[in-house]
Amino acid sequence: MRILLLILAIAVTTTLAYLLDSRSLLPVPLGRLLSPQEGLWQNAEPVATAPNAALSFPSLKGKVDVYFDERLVPHVFAEEEQDAYFVQGWLHARYRLWQMEFQTLAAAGRISEVVGAKAVDYDRNMRRMGMGYAAENALRMIEADPDTRAACDRYTAGVNEYISSLDVASLPIEYKLLGYRPERWTNLKTALFTKAMTNDLAGYDRDFEYTRALSLLGEENFRLLYPDVSDSLSPVIPAGVAYPQPLAPLKVPADADSAYFRRRDTSLPIPTFKPDPANGSNNWAVAGSRTASGAPILANDPHLRLSLPSIWFEMQIHTPAFNAYGVSFPGIPGIVIGFNEDIAFGFTNAGRDVRDYYEIRFRDDLRNAYWFNGGWKPAESRIEEIRVRGSQPVLDTVPYTVFGPVIYDKSHPGKASDGKAYALRWVAHDPSNILRMWYLLNRARHYDDYLAAIRYFNVPGQNMLFASRSGDIALWQQANFPLRWKGQGLFLMPGQDSSYMWQGFIPTEENPHVVNPPQGYISSANQRPADTTYPYFIPGTYEVYRGIIINRRLAAMPSVTPEDMMRLQNDNYNLFAEYARPVLLKHVQPARLSKSAAYYLRLLEEWNLTNDPSEKGATIFSAWWDSLQHVVYTDELNAYGKPLIRPDRFVLLEALLRDSSHRFLDDIRTPQQEDAAQCVTKALLLAAPMLDSLEATEHLAWGRFKNTTVYHLLREAAKPFARPGLPIGGGVNIINATTHEHGPSWRMVVQMSNPIEAYAVYPGGQDGNPGSRHYDRFVSDWAAGKYYRLWFMQKEESQDTRVKSRMSFKP
Repeated sequence: MRILLLILAIAVTTTLAYLLDSRSLLPVPLGRLLSPQEGLWQNAEPVATAPNAALSFPSLKGKVDVYFDERLVPHVFAEEEQDAYFVQGWLHARYRLWQMEFQTLAAAGRISEVVGAKAVDYDRNMRRMGMGYAAENALRMIEADPDTRAACDRYTAGVNEYISSLDVASLPIEYKLLGYRPERWTNLKTALFTKAMTNDLAGYDRDFEYTRALSLLGEENFRLLYPDVSDSLSPVIPAGVAYPQPLAPLKVPADADSAYFRRRDTSLPIPTFKPDPANGSNNWAVAGSRTASGAPILANDPHLRLSLPSIWFEMQIHTPAFNAYGVSFPGIPGIVIGFNEDIAFGFTNAGRDVRDYYEIRFRDDLRNAYWFNGGWKPAESRIEEIRVRGSQPVLDTVPYTVFGPVIYDKSHPGKASDGKAYALRWVAHDPSNILRMWYLLNRARHYDDYLAAIRYFNVPGQNMLFASRSGDIALWQQANFPLRWKGQGLFLMPGQDSSYMWQGFIPTEENPHVVNPPQGYISSANQRPADTTYPYFIPGTYEVYRGIIINRRLAAMPSVTPEDMMRLQNDNYNLFAEYARPVLLKHVQPARLSKSAAYYLRLLEEWNLTNDPSEKGATIFSAWWDSLQHVVYTDELNAYGKPLIRPDRFVLLEALLRDSSHRFLDDIRTPQQEDAAQCVTKALLLAAPMLDSLEATEHLAWGRFKNTTVYHLLREAAKPFARPGLPIGGGVNIINATTHEHGPSWRMVVQMSNPIEAYAVYPGGQDGNPGSRHYDRFVSDWAAGKYYRLWFMQKEESQDTRVKSRMSFKP
C-alpha cells in the first residue's frame, strides 16, 4: 500500500508525457521508477513472503543456520564464530542496506554526493568536526586487535556478498528514488557508524552559547540562569557515598579570572547541525531480594529520534563462544543491548561534556602555522573534497592543531562569526576500539567480565547497567572523561599555549559506580551521576525529574515482576507538573483571566497529573509553562540582538520556589515592576488563544496535540513512509519520554531466571523496505505499551512451530 501511495503521489504531481524520460523533478527518470521490471513495483512484497533459502559462500568455514520467527527476528546458529558475523552482515544488508550506507555517508560528510548542493554546508560541518579523522583513528585500533579485526572483516564480507547479488530491480526503494547505487562496504564505514553514534550522544555542547551569555549577562546573572546543579538533584549514585580525593589538585591558569571567566565575546559562531540534547534513556536493575522470582531484573529503554527504518535490528547470535540476544546496530557486528545465558546489559546516556573549543591565532591567512607556547607551530592540513551531485566539487582545507581540527575560521565562519579561528578538542578524535567492549560483553559470564569489557569504551559517556544470573547488579558511568578544574570547558578557552589544555582524564576506577547497593535497586535516567561531594568537575546536560520518579516507584515495589517493569517503562506521570502546578495555582490571579483562560485553569486544577493521550490538562500545563518561560526570559535573552540560549526547564521552577520576586520576573522593557503573580497570569492569558484553537480543532487532548510521528530518514521526501499521529502519552521529564518525534527506541525487560524471561518492543519493524509488512509492524503495539515475549532459542528447537522460515549458509 505504501508503494502505491508513493507512486500516486509522484504521478499526480507530474505530467507523465514530459517526465517519462526527464529528471526535472526527480533524480532519476520517472519512467524508470514506474517500470514494472525495475521500478518501485519491485519493492512491494507479498504478505506471505518468507525468507527461505539455501546459500553457498566459499569463504565460510562451517555451516550457519538462520531461523526466522513470526516477527522476522533471525536466530543465527553458527558452527564458527566468524561465520556468524558474516551472516549478520549479510542480514543487515538484506534488510537495512540503504539505512546503513546513508547514515555512514552522513557521518563522513558525503550526503552532497546523493542529494546535491543543498547538503554542502552539512557535509562541510561534519568534515570540519573531524568525523572522518576520528573514524580513521578508530579503525587503526579496531584493526590492530585480532578479534575485532576478524569480526569486522567477516561482517564487511557478508555485507558485500549481499550487495554483489543486487540488480537494479532488487535495489532498496530509496536508491531508486534518489537515483544512485550502493558502494562496497568497508571496515571504515563501520568505524564511521560508531562516530555517528558518538556525535548523536556526545556531540551536544553549549560552549559558544554560554560564552556569549556570560559576555552579555555577567557572571552573577549567568550563574542564576545556567546553574551547574539542580536543587532537586537525585544523582545516579545515591547521595552519601564517600568519594576518594584526587591524588593532586589541578592547576588553574594564572589568567583564568580575566581571560576566561570575564571574557567578553559576543559576535561568535552559532553552531548548526547539533544533535538533539534529549538523546538519553532510562535503565534500572532490581536485585533478586526485591523481585517475586528471586532473580534480578534489568530494564532499559534508550531514547532517540524515532525513525523508519528503525535504528535497531533485533536478532540472536549463537556460536561456540557465546549465545546473545538483543538488538544490533545495522553497520557494526555483535549485539549492542541485550543478554546472554549469564548476564544482561543496557545503557543510558551520561550527558557528560567531552568537547571543548580553543581560540587559535594563525600567523596569516594561509593558516599553516599558529601561535603556541611562545612560537609558531606548523598546522597539519587535511584537504577535504566534497563531491556534489550535479555540480563541481567543493574543496575545503581544514587545519589541524594540537587540540584538533579548526571547525570555524574565516573560510568557514558559521553564522554571526567574529572571523576568529576555533579548534575542537573532542574525546571522539582519540584512538579507541569501542567495538571490543561489545565483543567481550556478548560472551561475558559475570561481573568481572563486564568490568573488563567496559574499560574499552572511551566515548560517548554511558551509564552501563549490568545484572547477572549469579545475582549481582551494578552500574558504572564509563568513558574517558576530561580532568578539568572547576568551570573549565563551559566557555571558549585561549589556545595560545598549553595552560588551558586538559590535564588528563579522570581515573577509570574513580568514575561514578555502584555494585549491589543496599536498597536493592539501581537506576539512571540521564541525571547528574553524583552529588556535589564528587571531587571532579563534571559539566554536562542533565535531566532532573525522570530519575526522581523512577526511584520513587522502585522504592515502593516490594516484590517486583517483569510486568511491573513494563508498566513502569510506560508510566506517564508528570513529576515536573507535580512540583510546578502548585506554583502556577498559587500565583495566578483568577479575577484577571478571560473566560477561556478561566476554563483552562479549571481543567488544569482537575487534571490527574498524567500525560495520557486523552488528557487535556497535560496540554494546558505544557502550553502555560512554555508561555511563562517566554514571559520571564524573553526580555533579557532577546535584549542583545540575537537571542541567548534558554535556561533548562528546572531553573525557573526552582527560582520561583525559592523566591517569588526572582530578578528575571521583571520585564526590563517596561517601567512597571512585575512579580510572579503578574507573570503567571499573563502567561496563561497569552497561552489561551492557542489553546482555543486546539480545542476548536479537537487537538487539545495530549496525544492529538503531541502528534507522535515516526518519520522515514528522508523526512519530507518520503512522507508516505512515515507513521504519524500515534496515540501515545508521555513527554519531556516523564518516564515514558515520548515527544513528537523522539522517545523510547527499544523497550526491554530481562529477568535473569532459569530460563531467562525477557520482553521487548521497538517502534519499527525488522525490514527496512516500506513495501514489506515487517517495515513498521511493531509500531502500533509499541504505542499501546505492549511487549513481545522474546524467544531465546536453543539449537534443539529447530523444529519448533515458532520457526516460520529458515535460511542455510554453507561453504
